[in-house]
Amino acid sequence: MSDFEREIVHCLNRFFKTHHIQGFAYRLKQHKFTSQYVDVLVDSLNPSYYLSIECKSIIDKKLYFSQHFHADKKNVHQVDAISDFLAKTGRIGFLAVEFRQGPGKPSEAFLIPWATVVAHFKENKGITIDDARSGIALAKCKEGYVLERM
Repeated sequence: MSDFEREIVHCLNRFFKTHHIQGFAYRLKQHKFTSQYVDVLVDSLNPSYYLSIECKSIIDKKLYFSQHFHADKKNVHQVDAISDFLAKTGRIGFLAVEFRQGPGKPSEAFLIPWATVVAHFKENKGITIDDARSGIALAKCKEGYVLERM
């Protein structure tokens, strides 16, 4: 599990605890040669928090669908596979993206609604850091990322 995925799980669970919301974020253990639909799942009796989150941590100012996402053995793009998973499960999808700026510069992280990701994918353009800023910003503190609102 990547550090960013772990941070997203902790961030969401802190959010639930702080706001007294029944919900639990977790990461399924990935096994070699088995597919994984998304990085983080969130279960909650509240449908607003029944989530599925794909995580990307990049050293760049733009996320590219050809570079930062993959296609499976049947040549199904990851965005299409996640969209199908969301439709089948009824979960609300997000892309959690961390833009790392390099040594000595602060990282920025955001939650982007999956519908926005799909719109950018269909237009065949990536997601810039400015595009991501229209999503939900994750603040940084000593414990890691903090989600103020959802």
